[in-house]
Amino acid sequence: MTSSASRLSLQCEDIGLDTTTIRSLDWDRSRFDIEFGLRNGTTYNSFLVRGSKTALIDTSHEKFKSTWFSLLQEQIGLNSIDYLIVSHTEPDHSGLIGELLKLNPQIEIIASKVALDYLKDQVHQEFRSRAVKSGDTLDLGINQDSGQSHIFDFLSAPNLHWPDTIFSFDRGTGILYTCDAFGLHYCSDALFDIDAKAIAADFRFYYDCLMAPNARSVLQALKRMDQLPAISIIAVGHGPLLKEHLFSWIENYRVWSNQRSKGEAYVAVCYFSQYGFCDRLSQSIAHGISKTDALVQLVDLRGSESQELSNLIGEASAVVVPTWPSKPAPELYSAIATMLAALKSKQWVAVYDAYGGNDEPIDSVANQLRALAQNEAFAPLRVRVPPDEKTFQRFEEAGTDLGQLLNRKKAIAMMKSLDGDLDKALGRISGGLYIVTASQGKHHAQRRGAMVASWVTQASFVPPGLTVAVAKERAIEVLMQVGDRFVINVLREDNYQPLLRHFLKRFPPGADRFEGVNVLENVAKGGPVLVDALAYLSCRVEQRLEGPDHWIVYAVVEEGNVSDPEAKTAVHHRKVGNHY
Repeated sequence: MTSSASRLSLQCEDIGLDTTTIRSLDWDRSRFDIEFGLRNGTTYNSFLVRGSKTALIDTSHEKFKSTWFSLLQEQIGLNSIDYLIVSHTEPDHSGLIGELLKLNPQIEIIASKVALDYLKDQVHQEFRSRAVKSGDTLDLGINQDSGQSHIFDFLSAPNLHWPDTIFSFDRGTGILYTCDAFGLHYCSDALFDIDAKAIAADFRFYYDCLMAPNARSVLQALKRMDQLPAISIIAVGHGPLLKEHLFSWIENYRVWSNQRSKGEAYVAVCYFSQYGFCDRLSQSIAHGISKTDALVQLVDLRGSESQELSNLIGEASAVVVPTWPSKPAPELYSAIATMLAALKSKQWVAVYDAYGGNDEPIDSVANQLRALAQNEAFAPLRVRVPPDEKTFQRFEEAGTDLGQLLNRKKAIAMMKSLDGDLDKALGRISGGLYIVTASQGKHHAQRRGAMVASWVTQASFVPPGLTVAVAKERAIEVLMQVGDRFVINVLREDNYQPLLRHFLKRFPPGADRFEGVNVLENVAKGGPVLVDALAYLSCRVEQRLEGPDHWIVYAVVEEGNVSDPEAKTAVHHRKVGNHY
């Protein structure tokens, strides 16, 4: 059953023997989680599996409360649901658990121990529960109509992307339920991944934002998955279910995670799950670090065992620490003490405001870290108002700066690695000089970015299109995803130096790159137009091709104009071909 009368709709389909999915389609959602933009909405997927007993796997977002429960009751009486398997407790999947418990207080919740602890704080009522981990099973018995048995194997998958995540594998159907892992924010009536090309960019973007900061944990989960019998479907929590190109998606995760897990040096970004804005702020920092190909590990101070926490902090090249509650509960106090004790002299450290409402002052935390003779990785990240898109952008840029700091020696070595003649020959490839600008959002929450570019080339006549190469670590890269718009400002030969000097400066995290520059804000879709530029081209991203250190962005040019038809474009001649 699919309804398209509203921009919030539901879809109910059988996906396997005795197995039904209820997909909540959120067509217009435009932001998610760490505040990255959604171009195609999202879905929240839940599942019913019927043996002699019945299990519901995850619920939905609270915004679907009335319609979701009505559709669920059409499928089964609520009192007939014996188990609720909670893959993880983020509100987009657990938002209706409290209401479900009111309607069926006898239901038994099956989840990881960490998830059950989180749920106690969320639902504020007693409930029956069972903690599970890798190796544990749940037997639903045999469905009398089909004769099929349904036995679930559980796989611990911490940090994908919360510390409480578990996977559930039904031996009877071969369906693996993974919640956030392998998902994507893509809303359509297509139940399965029939059109791989249509969803590939969103699949990769989702991985980069949510899974890449925990690539090591992804590899551990993949090892556990390798021990399972044949997987027929990966039933994800967001987007279409994976069936038609299943093993390609799995291999993508394996390759990408192996690429991000090479080497030993990494940054430990610490957070307190479900405290203030700690989750999303830490993810923004981690995403910024991962853009530089530096390794990063998100560390939940609430959910980590003491010995594991000590090892993760002690072995890290850099540690990023949140402010903590001024009067922490005993278990949090113990985790904080373990973290501080594990820090080593001369480690790079930094601190950020968790904005939890009753934090220890950030200067107090920073002073404690300085007293331990640490090196400051970046200035304390202060949050004085509820975080918005600009806040998350500032945190991401701070993470990118830290990643570049750790990669400094590697970058210098790479500059020296090419053959001298080859390096000089590459340097003879010239290009124009351009400023790429982009903006998203409105008013005070608007995210804006800019960069100098010379690798811009026309790529098609009909439709008019061009390519621009964007280094993976550029802050503007997140604003140039498929479907996004940006502006190419063409610099003029006789007046390019002032703009070039301005935009080549190193900006601190969150700085307004357009301060002191004459711009026209509402002339072109996608970003500001520079008054002193020779011409502008407003572009829409159609495709992205990944290179080793750059994204090659192909965009259709939607509009443009020239301020002086007689002037010439500024040209850039390089001397070397292995760095800017």
